[in-house]
Amino acid sequence: MEKLIRQYWWKALGVLILLYVFVVGMLVPLKPGITLVAPSSAKTGQELILEIEGYNTNFDKAEDTLRMWLKMDNERSLAAKSIDVTGPRNARVAFNIPDYLPSSQRVQDFALVIDNPIDGASVRPNAVLITQDSIDPDQGMQQWINEKMTGLHEKQGITFPFRNILGETIRNTYFHVSLWLAMMIIFIAAMVYSIKYLRRLDNRYDYWASALTSVGLLLGGLGLLTGAIWAEYTWGKFWSWDIKQFTTLIALLIYMAYFVLRSAFPDEAQRARISAVYNIFAFIALIPLIYVLPRLTDSLHPGNGGNPALGGEDLDNTMRMVFYPAVIGWTLVSSWVASLLYRASQIEEYLWDKWDEDDNYEK
Repeated sequence: MEKLIRQYWWKALGVLILLYVFVVGMLVPLKPGITLVAPSSAKTGQELILEIEGYNTNFDKAEDTLRMWLKMDNERSLAAKSIDVTGPRNARVAFNIPDYLPSSQRVQDFALVIDNPIDGASVRPNAVLITQDSIDPDQGMQQWINEKMTGLHEKQGITFPFRNILGETIRNTYFHVSLWLAMMIIFIAAMVYSIKYLRRLDNRYDYWASALTSVGLLLGGLGLLTGAIWAEYTWGKFWSWDIKQFTTLIALLIYMAYFVLRSAFPDEAQRARISAVYNIFAFIALIPLIYVLPRLTDSLHPGNGGNPALGGEDLDNTMRMVFYPAVIGWTLVSSWVASLLYRASQIEEYLWDKWDEDDNYEK
């Protein structure tokens, strides 16, 4: 490890990877999507006029080839009666809703699907709720004119997925989520060095554990900050005391206590031993606080409390080309910072030893 920290290739690699993450992650456009559908409810037996607002769309250029459906399920869909394009992102579309629906539910949700050769296909789940006054699935089957969605197009070029709730903030995946994963790698390394210290009582391992824990805490703070900014956009406020926010804050406070503990012991050997034991405890507490407890109760955070985490549409193959390098980049740069802190600790030790020698020589 001593030889590795004097080499420059992995440090330069970490910086180059993060430059790639920032440039590609911020400049690659999102896929076209649907940001507004109004009204969001209707009744059977009516002509439904919807005002549509798209995102990164080209309705005006694809006006003659623009198609829209209200999708009830995997087998049933209702094609638009007419489409009036009013701009590159805006259109007015009409649907004839039959008197009965082929469903036993009084209120049935429909997704809106838009397709054209330029933008590809876009979907707005739960776009419209249609209420039927009388429920008669047999009548609904007779009146329903099913028009299957065929020949859907794909957007050409490299794009990131569009999510109605996230919008452009889906790019925060490369920072918020990757920072947390890099933090976990750094904290694991810090725990390993604490275990090594307890086995060999070598101060170098204590310095490494302290340096890595400092950097891991910094990554955790940045992760908490980027998460709060994301929460303001998606949840409506920076801090809502969501279970994941709360337990993460507790975990970081436990790690902050590690440095308070280190400053409480003037004896170097005693400080190193107790700090090593506490560092192991802090990591053991980190796992249930971040990964176990949030899954046992309701949570707004993806991946917890029954709220699904990033899946194939959120983290598709295009995003993986940026996300995984981001984890590697943050880990390498964090390791570089930790190596600087480690060398600073060695220099401090050398200066103290030198001062003791000079002081004893004068006496």
